[in-house]
Amino acid sequence: MRNLIFIALFFAAAAFAQERNARLPAGVAQALAQAGIGEPAVSIFVQEAGADQPVLAVGETRAFNPASTIKLLTTFAALDQLGPAYQWITEAYAAAPLQGDVLTGDLILRGSGDPRLTLENFWLMLRNLRARGLREIRGDLVLDRSFFSGIETTDPAGFDNEPTRPYNTLPDALLVNFKSFRLSFIPNAAQRAINIAVEPALPQVQIVNNLVLGTEACGDWVEKLKITATAEAASARLVFSGNYALACGEKDRHFSLLGHAQYVHALFTQLWRELGGSFNGGVRDGVAPAGAKPLLLNTSQPLADIVRDINKFSNNVMARQLFLSLGATTLGAPASNDKSMRTIKQWLELRRLAMPELVLENGSGLSRLERVSARGLGQMLLYANRSAVMPEFVASLPLVAVDGTMRKRLNGAEIAGQAHIKTGSLAGARAIAGYVLDAKGRTMIVVFLVNHARAAEAPAAQDALLKWVYSR
Repeated sequence: MRNLIFIALFFAAAAFAQERNARLPAGVAQALAQAGIGEPAVSIFVQEAGADQPVLAVGETRAFNPASTIKLLTTFAALDQLGPAYQWITEAYAAAPLQGDVLTGDLILRGSGDPRLTLENFWLMLRNLRARGLREIRGDLVLDRSFFSGIETTDPAGFDNEPTRPYNTLPDALLVNFKSFRLSFIPNAAQRAINIAVEPALPQVQIVNNLVLGTEACGDWVEKLKITATAEAASARLVFSGNYALACGEKDRHFSLLGHAQYVHALFTQLWRELGGSFNGGVRDGVAPAGAKPLLLNTSQPLADIVRDINKFSNNVMARQLFLSLGATTLGAPASNDKSMRTIKQWLELRRLAMPELVLENGSGLSRLERVSARGLGQMLLYANRSAVMPEFVASLPLVAVDGTMRKRLNGAEIAGQAHIKTGSLAGARAIAGYVLDAKGRTMIVVFLVNHARAAEAPAAQDALLKWVYSR
């Protein structure tokens, strides 16, 4: 009889704990109600590091689109498998003999998917090549992009019909400067005009400036721009009209223009000549032959720095480069999304992290297909907190009210500066996931996914949860 009473009490306590854990905090419930978002549209998981059970779990097993919080899986899997010191290599080869400072044939550049071969880093690479004595190139520029063979066949307009937006730049083994142009809008009150400065300023891109300087409040300055873009692989034309308010000051906007090969060729030609070199050749894809003479081996920043950029600023292009690199490095080139998916799922099995609901497409969150549950992502964050690469991983997440995509959220709240939280945003999806150092010094894992037509209104509820976790 005593055993039966004990069993009954045990199950009653378990049921009470389950009911307690499933009850939304009042502030969160109120914010969701005001947003018109019902409980079935949320997936929440909160657990203290080292504890056996979550303190809050609501719809935690629902498979939701995580938006950019899936970058946490991509970046941690890469740190854990490749190590924080992993680097990408971009190589330069001579396909013909050198006669003094003259290359009598083609120059070959071979990439391995460096996610951060920026304009500055590419310039330093070419400067180093010039410093080794090479001046004149009498052949063509040959791009060995075979490490990511076939990736560019994807349509950059396929996700949202915005092919010139930088986040839609497709992965490439020889991705230079994100294939991006920075346009700076500089108002000139004296001339009653707006100047547009372009970096890099390449002749293949024409800018037509019909902007009118306005005296109204700045507001949403991007919405006031009227942009007509004509973009081909070899050339592009951007026409700007509409008002630009003087009150906006100087603003920047980025555009992804030209094809991968055409962008590298145009930028290489300009920089090489600026460095005092001579080059008038064309560009073509190819593979570095076995007998090609190595001229330069350029290494990237370490992976620990790369994941910081990916997570702090939610860089989709870098995340996709890393995702593909992980599969190609583990299972062999050429890279493919399928290899990367298999690599991550095998790693999850090895680490005994069960995510049966997981659906991956490109590992960046720029996807309508990707799915994960709050519990699955939360369990991974718990594991990461015990990992040797925990410091590099956690430091890569935005610090609440301080930097990255959380810089403007929860300013002035007690939790400001006390949580590392990755955000995610897509049409119909809003997400947060990361770590809170609460008022009692406990490390709390927090995941809050929302999939709903009114998901854009969800951040208030997510911020309310973060406040509750910090002060409870």
